[in-house]
Amino acid sequence: MARLIYGMFTSLDGYTKDARGDFGWGAHADEELHAYINVLASSVGTYLYGRRMYETMVYWETADPTPDQPQVERDWAQQWQAAEKTVYSRTLAAPRSARTRIERAFDPDAIRRLKADAAHDITVDGPELAAQAIRAGLVDEFQLIVCPVVVGGGTRFFPDGVRLNLELVEERRFGNGVVVLRYTVRG
Repeated sequence: MARLIYGMFTSLDGYTKDARGDFGWGAHADEELHAYINVLASSVGTYLYGRRMYETMVYWETADPTPDQPQVERDWAQQWQAAEKTVYSRTLAAPRSARTRIERAFDPDAIRRLKADAAHDITVDGPELAAQAIRAGLVDEFQLIVCPVVVGGGTRFFPDGVRLNLELVEERRFGNGVVVLRYTVRG
């Protein structure tokens, strides 16, 4: 049985985007951190995206490997391209990447079946889609990539009204001040 993992960059005060919708403060050009994120994603065979997150990530479908591009970015592009992608969107007409299908609505029962049948882990990416999975009790692991910034408001990593008992399974600190926290859901 595969795990469903929700992980994102987050501010220290728990936001994935600030009040203006900016998340650039979370994009750190740090090869050590990027290499670790590649390791975290190495168990993933399927990405579940909302339209906006997919439109951000589809860059990796055609990321042109150049000699000056860091190896960790080339490695990430290969991992991303090899994985299956499901995009939940009512407006997207067609995918812009291989191994990608469009679903019009998030179906918790379909995700339960996918988890039961999948040989590799699954991620749910983007706070709005993740909120649906969290509320349905589908998320097995949370990976918070905590950036050393307080943004004061915006889109929260966790949805309001949800209570979870978590167990810390890993913490890792990086030289740029980022801390990665991995939690599993108890029970």
